[in-house]
Amino acid sequence: MGMVGGGIGAFIGAVHRMAANLDGKIELVCGAFSSNPERSMQSGKELFLPESRTYANYEEMIKQEALLPEDQRMELVSIVTPNHVHYGPAAMALEHGFHVICDKPLCFDLDEAYKLQKLVKESGQIFALTHNYTGYPMVKEARQLIRDGKLGAIRKVVVEYSQGWLSTFLESTNQKQASWRTDPSKSGIAGAMGDIGTHAENLAEYITGLKIESLCADISILVDGRKLDDDGNVLLRFENGARGLLFASQISAGEENNLKINIYGELGGLEWRQMHPNSLTLKWPDQPKQILRTGVGDLSEISKAHTRIPAGHPEGYLEAFANIYRNVAICIDARNNGQEVNPVYQDFPGIDDGVRGMEFIYKVIESGKTEQKWLSFS
Repeated sequence: MGMVGGGIGAFIGAVHRMAANLDGKIELVCGAFSSNPERSMQSGKELFLPESRTYANYEEMIKQEALLPEDQRMELVSIVTPNHVHYGPAAMALEHGFHVICDKPLCFDLDEAYKLQKLVKESGQIFALTHNYTGYPMVKEARQLIRDGKLGAIRKVVVEYSQGWLSTFLESTNQKQASWRTDPSKSGIAGAMGDIGTHAENLAEYITGLKIESLCADISILVDGRKLDDDGNVLLRFENGARGLLFASQISAGEENNLKINIYGELGGLEWRQMHPNSLTLKWPDQPKQILRTGVGDLSEISKAHTRIPAGHPEGYLEAFANIYRNVAICIDARNNGQEVNPVYQDFPGIDDGVRGMEFIYKVIESGKTEQKWLSFS
């Protein structure tokens, strides 16, 4: 694997490296870790990479790696940069025959998203997007329960993602994470809705298997001086007629990373909370609540396949990320050896999920600005 971004002091780069390394299937062999060449070289040194495989920029990395013998060059590019530096390295990597794992949201704008989708289809390369919450075993169990009809037809979806870290004007302190996420030139047209709202949208569609058909949004900037949204509430209508509510907030003071989802069908409901990820609560109208636990009892094949350690040993954020990296590695290895892949390992977000996320961002922001609130999203 080669990495673009994620150098010294970067939060998400370290997360991706730990996730990629967890199962021993992926080795970091090169990188262009910063737009500052000196910083990139220092980052490579700290990661024990040779100078010859640490590059000044992603263009140099991709071109030079493509010239190396097949058994030495990178096979996969991991992109962990701010949104405005997703499309360039992803497109170039695909054009040079490399597979790609990209952080979310997919791109800076919708035009880039559509162009990248076309490139992925034309190249035939594997492309994964790190909507990491789909990697949790109990999220996969929830999805399988709905697929198996255990809840009956889905009627109601309530998904929320609340954080409090931007409840003050943090970007004025030059805090790195706050600075680029609230900057329209780097983040794109959305703040909270692009950063965490897309996770909520993706989780709702992933678990239910239903597409959002239309939406009505109330989008706000609640911290004085901020340039992008920091809070939003969205009414949803799904393709089967189900109704939903999604809210994403980064000004909910006191909240940490409170992503949770409730889904209600004709026969029962379920609840999953990211801060207690090993538990999945099932709710029935005619019997007590039922709590399923990761690794306990007769769970689905897909849930078991994404569980590494015995029950009672918590698996969380890093392991969910790692499930995406491991699945991509398994698919690449199988392709290299002309083998079929068990479908449970083909379960990771891809380019179409990324485009859905970008379309969601644009529709939400558009709805938030107009009095004609209900907009088609299909």
